[in-house]
Amino acid sequence: MDSSHPAQQHAETRLVTSGRDTKAQRGFVNPPVFHGSTVLYPTAEDLHAHRGEFTYGRHGSPTTRAFQDTLMALEGPQCAGVGIVPSGLSAISTTLLAVLKTGDHILVCDNVYRPTRNFCNGMLARLGIETTYFDPLIGAGIEKLFKPNTRAVLVEAPGSQSFEMPDIRAIAEVAHARDALVIDDNTWATPLYHRSLEQGVDISMQAATKYIGGHSDIMFGTISANAKAWPQITEGIRLLGVCAGPDDVFLALRGLRTLSVRLAQHHRSGLDMARWLAGRHEVARVLHPGLETDPGHAIWKRDFTGASGLFSIVLKPAPQKAVDTMLNTLKLFGMGFSWGGFESLAIPFDCNDYRTATKWAPGGPTLRLHIGLESTDDLKADLDRGFAAFKAAV
Repeated sequence: MDSSHPAQQHAETRLVTSGRDTKAQRGFVNPPVFHGSTVLYPTAEDLHAHRGEFTYGRHGSPTTRAFQDTLMALEGPQCAGVGIVPSGLSAISTTLLAVLKTGDHILVCDNVYRPTRNFCNGMLARLGIETTYFDPLIGAGIEKLFKPNTRAVLVEAPGSQSFEMPDIRAIAEVAHARDALVIDDNTWATPLYHRSLEQGVDISMQAATKYIGGHSDIMFGTISANAKAWPQITEGIRLLGVCAGPDDVFLALRGLRTLSVRLAQHHRSGLDMARWLAGRHEVARVLHPGLETDPGHAIWKRDFTGASGLFSIVLKPAPQKAVDTMLNTLKLFGMGFSWGGFESLAIPFDCNDYRTATKWAPGGPTLRLHIGLESTDDLKADLDRGFAAFKAAV
């Protein structure tokens, strides 16, 4: 490998070096945070032609350019551009509005993030766009669900609650043969561990609120697209007027610089905790594609280079009171509806209320865990106390 050429450098190096111009930054390592809406033009001729590297605050600044360049370097050579939006849900809604129109049909994975489902069933339905949900494990069998007006397929690999692993490569081959776009919610692994644009995905979205930010202190979303889809994405962002504030952009860029070391720790700790939990008699099953026993492990091993700290467990049958007692006993695991930060989290969930293409029957109460950056010995001790309370309450 010729490390003198950026394209040949390891991802860890690109995360540190991309999007930096120390000369333009007057020697400083980090770019300044540009707070601004108005950009002045030197001449009337420049104004008429909208001539200039930057034209208006909503359309970008040197701060946003530094972030975009860094994420593009991580996404790989298939990435033609990166759009920045104010949240992960905004990344989803902006993408779908950019590529769909009235009369279109979209196929959506049944294990998708619930707010994505709400947007499809709400806003898209009101706009006359039809959604069909499909089994995450359908693979090339998705062919039978295509209609003449199917314009896109949306997958989440793995699903961020139930963790089924769709075969993106098989789905993309079918979709592209029918001139449909493939959209991936890549928040779980980030492009550091899953370069989905190289596996047939046209648009890769992330809730950068999670691992890219990494510190539970920003709301942020990204939309990365290949050359085919990028014109639609950039037009959609401009027409909808979405953007992110400069301070959040700077914090997201700061998070990118340390993503490799943080995600490596989440990977190690997550697998350690998953294997420990698989041996607990209170646990019926661990839902983590990085485990050799998981049904999605072969696809994960083929397409991913690592895992994050998010996975779920199925507990042995017990009343809700026992689960709540366990959660109330935990001290290191907080209860909150996010993940990707430095802290560990635990929440109960039930997919049964909204699944339509598949049946959710795990056989017991389910908890989603995010393994943070704490010592796994301490996390195991915390869960051990929780399990003791759980058993006492059954």
